[in-house]
Amino acid sequence: MRLSLTREVTLRTTSRRTRTVRATAVVACLVTAGYLVLSGQLPASAASAVSVNAGTTYQSIDGFGVSEAFGQANSIRNLGGTARKQALDLLFSTANGAGFSILRSLIPSGSDSIEPTSPGGPTATPKYVWDGSNDATDQGQLWLAKQAKTYGVTNFYNNAWSAPGYMKTNGSESNGGSLCGTPGASCGSGDWRQAYANYLVQHAKFWSSAGLTPSAVGFVNEPTLTTSYSSMLVTNSQAADFLSVFGRTMRASGLPTRVSCCEALGFNQLPGYVNAVTSNADVGLLTSHGYSGAPTTPVANTGGRPVWESEWSINGNTWTNVWDSTGEASGITWAQRIHNAMTGANLNAFLYWWGISATSHDSSLIGLSGSTLTPSKRYYALANYSRFIRPGAVRIAATGADSNLKTSAYRNSDGSVVIVTLNTGTNAIATDYSVSGAGAASGTVTPYLTNGSNSMATQPALPMSAGRFSTTVPARSLVSYVIKGGAVVTTPPTIPTTPSSSPTTSPTTSPPPSGGSGCAATYAITNTWTGGFQADVTVTNNTPAVVNGWTVRWTLPGGQTISQLWNGTLSVDGGNVTVRNVSWNGSLGAGASATFGLIVNGGSPSIAPLVCSSP
Repeated sequence: MRLSLTREVTLRTTSRRTRTVRATAVVACLVTAGYLVLSGQLPASAASAVSVNAGTTYQSIDGFGVSEAFGQANSIRNLGGTARKQALDLLFSTANGAGFSILRSLIPSGSDSIEPTSPGGPTATPKYVWDGSNDATDQGQLWLAKQAKTYGVTNFYNNAWSAPGYMKTNGSESNGGSLCGTPGASCGSGDWRQAYANYLVQHAKFWSSAGLTPSAVGFVNEPTLTTSYSSMLVTNSQAADFLSVFGRTMRASGLPTRVSCCEALGFNQLPGYVNAVTSNADVGLLTSHGYSGAPTTPVANTGGRPVWESEWSINGNTWTNVWDSTGEASGITWAQRIHNAMTGANLNAFLYWWGISATSHDSSLIGLSGSTLTPSKRYYALANYSRFIRPGAVRIAATGADSNLKTSAYRNSDGSVVIVTLNTGTNAIATDYSVSGAGAASGTVTPYLTNGSNSMATQPALPMSAGRFSTTVPARSLVSYVIKGGAVVTTPPTIPTTPSSSPTTSPTTSPPPSGGSGCAATYAITNTWTGGFQADVTVTNNTPAVVNGWTVRWTLPGGQTISQLWNGTLSVDGGNVTVRNVSWNGSLGAGASATFGLIVNGGSPSIAPLVCSSP
C-alpha cells in the first residue's frame, strides 16, 4: 500500500461524494471493407502494418488483479444485493466486467490478526485465533475471496505488511521497526524469525481450510518505508536471512504455496532484493510496486521466477475519471504503463491497488459512493487486457513500424489470440494486421474500443482471411482485437478425422534425466486416425517436496508435427519440443500430477522418450 510519497501518511476514510460528469456524444461509425472509422477523425492516407507471430513467444501470463485490503472488501460486502452483485461482476466477470484473475489480500498484523497477543516468547506455544465461518474474518477479505472463487478465480496472493509488533524491534506493527533476529535487529525478547514464519504458514493453512489455498505468500510490504500504518523495515540481507527460514517452513507445510519477495517500493529497488535472494530455491515469486520506479525493462538474475507488478496506483485524493489527459490519473496514461510493463519488463502479472474504494479517490479503479459504483477510465484501460488475456496465456511477437501504435499480442491456452493496440497519435491510423503461427488462416476478429467516448465498446466483427485483417485504429484510443473462430484451439480438441473405434492407450515412462529431475512424465495415446493421433502427457512430482514449475522435452521423430497443444506452453525449435507449465498447473505437491494434451500429425502413434525437469 502506498498512500503518499512522503513519509507522513494518513489513511483517509472520510466518504467523498463521487462527481460523475455524464456527457452525451453522437459518434458515427462507418464500417467499409473491413475498416472502422470514427467520424471526426481523419483516417491515415496509407495503411500501417502490424505483424503478429505466434511462433515467437515471450513470458507466460499469470493474470491481472487488484486488492481490497484495509477494509475495502467489507465495503463491498456491506452493499445491498444488486449493488453487491454489480461490484463483484465489475471485478471478476469475464462477460461484463474486468475478469480480474488475481486477488491480493492483506495478512493482518494487529489486533485483528490470527495471533493478536504475544505467546510470551518466540518459542512459546502460539495463541492463534481464527473463525473462517465469519464473513468479517480478515477484514472481509476471506468473504471476498470466496465470492471471487465462484467466478473462477484461483490465484490468491496473501501479503503481510508487517510482523506483529511483539516480534519487532519497535514493539509496534506500524512505524517501521525490524523483525527480531534478522541481521542487525537484536531484541531482548529473543529471535522471532521462526515464530513469524510459523505465523505466516498458519495463516495460509487457515485460508486453505476454507478452500482458498494461497498461490503465494509475502512477508513484507514496501520494506524501505516507515509509515504510520502497518510497516516493517527489511534490508536486502535481512530479506535473504528471513526467507531462508520462511522458505523451508512453507516447504515443510505441504502447501503448494510459493514464498514471494519482496514488494519493493519500485522496480528500481527490486534488483537489490532479487540479487540477495536468488540463490534461495524456496523463493518462487518476485514482486514490486511501481511507485519509485516503473516497470520498463526486464529484471535480471531472476532464475526464471515470475515477476509481478503487484501494486500501483495514483496517490491523489480527488476522484478523476478522464481518458485523455497528461495527468497521471488518466486512462491513456495507464494504458501506456500497462503496455510498457508487459512488453518492456516482460511482466507475468499486473495488479492495480484497490479495485473498488468507498473513499472514491484515485487509489481505486472504481469509485463507490453510497451504493453507486463509478468505473474510471483507468479501470477500462486495465480491463482491456484482463478480460481477454487469461491465466496461462503467453505473450507472442507483435511488430510494426508506426511508433504511434503500441501493440502487444497474446495467445490464450484455448488457442484464441488477443491483440491490444494503443494509438497514442492524434490521427486515426489505418492498419493491416497479419497473424502467423497461430494455426489458422481465417477467423472472427472482434474489436473492443476504449477512448473518451467508449468504454470497452464492442465494435462490428472484422473478417480475417489468409491470416490477415484490416481496420482503422481511432486516434488516442485503446483497442483489443479478440480472434476466435478458425484461430481457436478447443479443449478437448476437434479431431481432424474420425478416430478409431478402440483408441490405443500405450503409456510409456520417460527415462530419468541426469542429476534428478524432480518430476516424471508419461504419455497415453487417447485417439488415433489416419495420419495423426491425440495424446495426454501426465507430469508427476516424484519428490517429497512441492515443485514450482515443470518442463517436458522430447525430440520429434521424422514426419511428426504438433498441430495443437493445450494446458501447457509449447515451443518448437527444429525437431526439439519444449512444453512448460501454465500458471495454474505448475505447482505440484508431493505425488501430485498435471496433464497436458496434444495432437500430432504424421508418423507413428507414439512419442519419443520424454525428459521431465523442475526447478
